[in-house]
Amino acid sequence: MTIRTVRPNRVQHFRPRTHCFKKLEAMVVEMQDPNSGVKGSEQKLNVNTIPHVITGKDVIAWITTKMKTTPEEVQAFGTMLVAYGYIYPLQNHKKLVMCNDTSLYRFQTPYFWPTQNWVAEDSDYAIYLAKRNIRKKGMLEPYEQAHYNHLHDWLNHKWDFIVMQATEQYRAGKERKKPDRVVFDCQERAYWIVNRPPPRTHSAMDSGPERLIDPTADEKITFDAYRRMNLFYQQAIMRSKVKSSVSLGALAKYVTTYKNHDPFLAPCLPSNPWQTDNDAYWTYNTRRVDVPTKMQVERWSFSLFELLSDLRGRDDFKIFLKKEFSGENLAFWEAAEELKWGTASSMSSKAETIFKTFLVPGAPRWINIDGRTMGLTVKGLDHPHRYVLEAAQTHVFLLMKKDTFFRYLKSPVYKDIQKKALSPESHSFSPAQLEQNAQNRSLGIHPIILWQQEEEEKAKAAVASTPVDVKAMMSKIDRKK
Repeated sequence: MTIRTVRPNRVQHFRPRTHCFKKLEAMVVEMQDPNSGVKGSEQKLNVNTIPHVITGKDVIAWITTKMKTTPEEVQAFGTMLVAYGYIYPLQNHKKLVMCNDTSLYRFQTPYFWPTQNWVAEDSDYAIYLAKRNIRKKGMLEPYEQAHYNHLHDWLNHKWDFIVMQATEQYRAGKERKKPDRVVFDCQERAYWIVNRPPPRTHSAMDSGPERLIDPTADEKITFDAYRRMNLFYQQAIMRSKVKSSVSLGALAKYVTTYKNHDPFLAPCLPSNPWQTDNDAYWTYNTRRVDVPTKMQVERWSFSLFELLSDLRGRDDFKIFLKKEFSGENLAFWEAAEELKWGTASSMSSKAETIFKTFLVPGAPRWINIDGRTMGLTVKGLDHPHRYVLEAAQTHVFLLMKKDTFFRYLKSPVYKDIQKKALSPESHSFSPAQLEQNAQNRSLGIHPIILWQQEEEEKAKAAVASTPVDVKAMMSKIDRKK
């Protein structure tokens, strides 16, 4: 392992898990106490005798006696010690769990503890893999070989230095006694298993965004801060309030409605692509799939917002509105969305087109909104901006929500799509099949290509929905005659 004398300043001065690590380390130090700690002994591993080896059941028994809690909590705490690298397995390195059996473990040296804040850099990992490649004569694990090849390309400009460092460390290691050399190799390997885990293995060292301020520091509150707090509390007092029973009832209703559609609460069908490397779930749930799934169709009935958020559901809603001869409300809502999220350069032209198509008296697709909203909207179109149609769009949305949406749910169009909807069967992959899926994993469609396809579909839909000028058509026919 490359010894560092200067630790790089990564700006992350305050780490939220440091206090947790200190508690874990205090427990690990107590576990290593010669009198009251976990009893270790010499064990033979292959042909080598390893000192200070502990078993999983001894660790579990010690934690149970110390913490006096449930077996599940004890097992989780022991696994936490292994996952953070305070205890490492001697037999199955890739399985970072604490087994309540005779599996062999050792305490990690404090040099490799997380609180040391050693940054697991690519150069150090490349030196470790090169040294391991020399020792194993090219027989690395598949994931290590993949990392080795990637780092060889990435750090090709200093690969000679990396190989030289690895060779020197390998020679220095050969001068140690055989048991000491095996112990150090196990310690170093355990460190890299924690910080560079194998594929599809969760790393306990993953952290969130960097925290640049000290959350425990006493903040000096200025007069301006007190003034803003006072203004905030005055506004909070004036807000309308709801009884806690009503809000909790609404929350319970929401959870009951969406729990089967939440991948954290219910399994994905046919399988979770992040776990199985099988993209069937994404194929069934593409944005404009021909035949949707039953879960997707069921979600449309939750609210009009869910229906319009799903492009496939919106297309089905358009078919219903076309049969009802009332598609102008949805067309106006889509035009307002396009104005809201479109480019700034096209804002004026889009606003003028929307005004001529939907708002001007006698427009081809005139919408029925109240006079006050119409007046505010027409006045705002003199100086158009992204949210100039917000009031009219909200009014139209509420009209569709109160009337058209419920008629759609009772219509033959929705019932027909319910009958045609697919219900995928759950996948049950074996470990060998999961490995094969990971090897055959391919790149998805590039987002730029998806965006281009959506733009082409929008252009075709706009051409198809353009109102026909009957007078112009008749004049063309007369000219041809």
